[in-house]
Amino acid sequence: MIEKELVIIGAGPAGLSAAIEASKANVDVLLIDENQKAGGQLFKQIHKFFGSSAHYSGVRGIDIGKELIQKCEDLGVEIWLDSVVIGVFPNKQIAVEKKGKGLKTIRAKKIIIATGASEKVINFEGWTLPGVMGAGAAQTMTNVHRILPGKKVLMIGTGNVGLIVSYQLIQAGAEIVGLVDTASKVSGYEVHSAKIEREGVPLYLDHTIFKAQGTKEKGVTGAVIVEVNKHFQPIKGTEKEIDVDVVAIAAGLKPLSELANMANCKKTYISKLGGWVPLHNENMESTEKGIYVVGDTTGVEEANTALEEGRLAGVDVAAKLKKLSNSESENIKKQINKRLKDLRLGPFGEDRLKAKKKLIKEYNKYIKAQRPVNDYNTGPKAVIECNQEIPCNPCESACKFGAITIGEPITNQPKLDEEKCIGCGLCLHKCPGLAIFLVDKNYDNKNSTVSFPYEFSDLPQEGEMVEALNRKGEYLCEAKVLKIKKLESFDKTPIVTILVPKKYADQARNLSPIGAD
Repeated sequence: MIEKELVIIGAGPAGLSAAIEASKANVDVLLIDENQKAGGQLFKQIHKFFGSSAHYSGVRGIDIGKELIQKCEDLGVEIWLDSVVIGVFPNKQIAVEKKGKGLKTIRAKKIIIATGASEKVINFEGWTLPGVMGAGAAQTMTNVHRILPGKKVLMIGTGNVGLIVSYQLIQAGAEIVGLVDTASKVSGYEVHSAKIEREGVPLYLDHTIFKAQGTKEKGVTGAVIVEVNKHFQPIKGTEKEIDVDVVAIAAGLKPLSELANMANCKKTYISKLGGWVPLHNENMESTEKGIYVVGDTTGVEEANTALEEGRLAGVDVAAKLKKLSNSESENIKKQINKRLKDLRLGPFGEDRLKAKKKLIKEYNKYIKAQRPVNDYNTGPKAVIECNQEIPCNPCESACKFGAITIGEPITNQPKLDEEKCIGCGLCLHKCPGLAIFLVDKNYDNKNSTVSFPYEFSDLPQEGEMVEALNRKGEYLCEAKVLKIKKLESFDKTPIVTILVPKKYADQARNLSPIGAD
């Protein structure tokens, strides 16, 4: 069996950028792709990118792909092409069918899944005829294989894919007879639609395709479109017959998450991201520890966003493998997250930003719900119960081990890396909201300890029996005061540690003297 520190599945923009960041930190990387050439969608994208200079603005996708591949080669990244990953199994084992080499089995310390997305289809009469294809297929035929799919093309969909591919087909010599969309306005960038309209291409808004005409032998010979009402239902008597030999469908993309599913990564449905997507945290790590999901695999966005998500995962992997220091990785992540946030600003990015926040929130909710009673195996760990976006970060600076991060903006909710937390408790007295607790769920076979700030005058004594209270001040059980820590540096905020039965470890958050009202 082959052993690797990091295996990246998918050599598109996300996978390539992840490989580069990890390799820069001397991580042993294997990059696998089923295609004959690395680069993914970049080699179909002959248009110039948007964004800032950090996002290759003004550079054509095909040139970005060449640059990324060259960087991987310069860094010594091992790349397997013509290689199909047929399974991801427990203990991070990967089965790969490598062309000419047979079945290979790899065990990885970390895995990044960057398998991209596939085209959505819409059903209509004649949709299986030769000549009906996805817009991406038309783009691949034209830009990669230099084969024009047809002479007269009807494009279904006015998102960026439909607009960009239409323009590229015109460049290649095809006639775009029209773009059709059920929406009342173009859904892609106006600058893209303007290029199309300047070529005299009609836009059929509030329309849909009714049927494709033709035969299996001849393929598409025409199409019928029809107006739709506000409920997107065809309006009888508004049919228009159009002479075409290709119907290209740009109805959106859906994440390719089959390998993530096989790896048992939990998922949720978010329409703004293309459908079912694997949950991930702020570092792109899935619910399966050590398995990351990046790019369109975890939500369809732009290629420059995929580049940044790949970088983020690559840096986090390097940090987890101890190839980068905490301060180095956090500094790089801070820059990446700033660029990601910039990409998700404006009317086209706001929905995706909200969707990504929802995805991370669902991840945190799932992890919290799945956390078993005995999940802490190395002593006490901090538990942060600050659940609002408050401008505050003393906990971040209090932690000398980089276990708590807030970053920018200062209103970010604090995140705890339990692997880095040593249970020192220095963050407890620093929190102005007294919202951090220290919990040791495995104190002994029957009991757990809970430590918390106690700023009242009736401070108990070590060894005293008290009443343990929950978050609402309600009685849970009797508890023993194990330790009281009072230091001048704590600024009159003593830390009390109580002993409670294991079943109350997640509930006990305060105390009251026995018999108190």
